[in-house]
Amino acid sequence: MTMQQRRRETQRRAEDRGQWASKTEYILVVAGNVVGLGNVWRFPYLCYKNGGGAFLVPYGVFALLFGIPLFLLETSIGQYTQEGFVTCWTKLCPLAQGVGYGHIIIKMFDLSFIIIQAWALFYLIFSFSSQLPWATCENFWNTADCLSLHNLDFNSTNGTVLKNTTSAAIEFWERRVLGMSGGIEELGSVRWELALCLLVCWTFCYFSVWKSVRSSGKVAYVTATFPYVMLVILLIRGATLPGALDGIYYYLYPDINRLANVKVWLEAGSQIMFSYSLTAGTLTVLGSYNEYNNNCYKDCFWISLLNSGTSFVAGFVIFSVLGFMAQSQGVTVDTVVQSGPGLAFIAYPQATALMPLPQFWSVCFFLMLLFLSIDTHFVTVECLITSIMDLFPKLFRTTGRHEIFVFIICLIFFTIHLMLATDGGIFIFQLFDYYGTTRFCQYFMALSECLALSWGFGADRIITIIEDMTGQKPNVFFKLCWKYIIPVVSLISFILYLVEYKNLKFNDWYIYPDWAYALGWIMMLSSVLMVPLWATGKIPVMIKTPTLHLSSLLRPAEHPTLQRRKAEQEGTATELISAVTT
Repeated sequence: MTMQQRRRETQRRAEDRGQWASKTEYILVVAGNVVGLGNVWRFPYLCYKNGGGAFLVPYGVFALLFGIPLFLLETSIGQYTQEGFVTCWTKLCPLAQGVGYGHIIIKMFDLSFIIIQAWALFYLIFSFSSQLPWATCENFWNTADCLSLHNLDFNSTNGTVLKNTTSAAIEFWERRVLGMSGGIEELGSVRWELALCLLVCWTFCYFSVWKSVRSSGKVAYVTATFPYVMLVILLIRGATLPGALDGIYYYLYPDINRLANVKVWLEAGSQIMFSYSLTAGTLTVLGSYNEYNNNCYKDCFWISLLNSGTSFVAGFVIFSVLGFMAQSQGVTVDTVVQSGPGLAFIAYPQATALMPLPQFWSVCFFLMLLFLSIDTHFVTVECLITSIMDLFPKLFRTTGRHEIFVFIICLIFFTIHLMLATDGGIFIFQLFDYYGTTRFCQYFMALSECLALSWGFGADRIITIIEDMTGQKPNVFFKLCWKYIIPVVSLISFILYLVEYKNLKFNDWYIYPDWAYALGWIMMLSSVLMVPLWATGKIPVMIKTPTLHLSSLLRPAEHPTLQRRKAEQEGTATELISAVTT
């Protein structure tokens, strides 16, 4: 294939699949995806829990050894193949295509996080009330044990709420928003208000991706930038609150002794994988819509820096407000620190209710949460749809069928996710969160990707491809990470997860039934087992086809780009030999 033919093929492929209208849209979509809720409610808590400022050491090490190298690897293979996360393996290492099918299963579990959008939208609507409902006990859902936010009675000896009492914020969350039942066995009925919020979120998602990257790229101009506006506003407000320095002290005070704990390092690695959107196929799909000569090498550094920087700054926003809340209630900061939904929907709303103009600060916070989750979710849907369409291009690339297929996908998952809007929905969500996208899956996928690409396809070939696309030859450090460091660390982390595994408990008091744990393990293994099952399934095919060798499954026919580069190198060598002999 000549260069002119190659350009025509690339242009035809771009017309069929679409491409980013500009480099700005690509950067905004990727940044909006990797900067999500984990930056706001998980990273600050991990710092506080795992040694404060000392946690930045393992976090920085994993960002250097895992985050940036894997970010470059996954983005570059998408840009090189112009395929989704399933079909890209046919051009790289067909034997490892099970990794792509595993990504499809992971993406299906990831979609359940849209319920967080529904919760944030629910809170946002109530933030416009004349009096914030989670600050008082004068509502129909409150019990006789409720204590309003301004009248919380704390025990002076241990700083905890007196027994047999519940704060108004907790009652709003558990009784008004969730209608929480006694367990996963008691799903109850669908809460129509939450279901309506869920419908709004899926509708917005549909119109964000119905035209593929042509629509999602435009939406990202708002959804990717607006959270930063809110983050800056909340940062300025938090820094001016009394008690803010106490909160920041808890956030950053270094405990060097914690670095000797293996769990701290595993937490850091897991946070990097989650926040960088690694080992889930997302970066591969987003990179596939780039032009062939896009400088993905430079992009990976800047986007990684933006992601980690956002996480660090978000910690100041969260802990400055928690410090203010602790001082207002006369307790220590560690009493009010929570992680995950507890931070976003109990602790932080309590803090905003104590501020002057509470409605304004509540609106700012929940708008930020809403837009952070919107980006991550519609990109997840886009990646899933793109990869399925690339599997069946003749079926779905026809005019008009894309919009119909997107609508069907959104409708199906909206229907499935209605169970998350039931009285027992929170228990199902925690099951998805704990087992569907766990560290177990992350490290196994990282191990599989690196072994297939750096040892099967060839790390040198990847270096050559990136140099051809970007004009810059990656440092040999990346090759070492892909071939040795990431596989070894992933394998060790994978084994440690199995050794230290503990069954899920909801809020440390509810123990799931045995069938729920069995279902969780099925969810966790469903994506992982796709890799060996696919490879095993290829062995009979290879035996029945004499002309099909193992090498062709590990390393398919050379891409025109590599053929051209080899020809250029051979031509240069021939000229040099001729000059010497002459």
